[in-house]
Amino acid sequence: DVIIAGLKLLEYRGYDSAGIAVSNKGKIKVAKKEGRIVNLENHLKEEPLLGNLAIGHTRWATHGKPNDANAHPFIGNKRKYAVVHNGIIENYLEIKEELMSEGVKFSSKTDSEVIVHLLEYLDNGDPIATILKAVKKLKGAFALGIIHAETPNTIFAAKRDNPLIVGCAGGEGYICSDINSLPQSLKKVIVLDNKQFAVVKKNSVELYN
Repeated sequence: DVIIAGLKLLEYRGYDSAGIAVSNKGKIKVAKKEGRIVNLENHLKEEPLLGNLAIGHTRWATHGKPNDANAHPFIGNKRKYAVVHNGIIENYLEIKEELMSEGVKFSSKTDSEVIVHLLEYLDNGDPIATILKAVKKLKGAFALGIIHAETPNTIFAAKRDNPLIVGCAGGEGYICSDINSLPQSLKKVIVLDNKQFAVVKKNSVELYN
């Protein structure tokens, strides 16, 4: 409900689909629907996703037509990482071809999907090191929200040239691309500097460059 409420406050920016990924007991499940957020909301009423860690996104298409497959979040084939992305990955075709040559299978026509497969390809068991290694390979602009199935109560966030804001209070942590989508109860937020990386937990935020 928290994620859906936040997504509704982003609808003014345009949308063609919406989705959510929820992590619960070491497993990530994804639901995403073409069209207005109410389509996703109605789907979740019929098939709820339970958990206390989630990321969501409303998409405005740049690569790939509006449909369920091209909606965010994206989850890796090993289902270890899920990613939402605001921005454009300029070298996605180069990365995609490299990953496909290694046997990685893609399910969408988007530039964003390469990020989650790159994370799983580079994964060494340390999500912070893996994410930092992956973002160095990306060219373009991005605000990323990432969850890792084996890292409970933690959201990873990375920013380059696109807005990204972190909020943390009362045993809850948030990331967003627009401060208006944060809960009004938050008293303090962190506006990430360019090329910053955040590890957001229930009661803390760690920042890296």
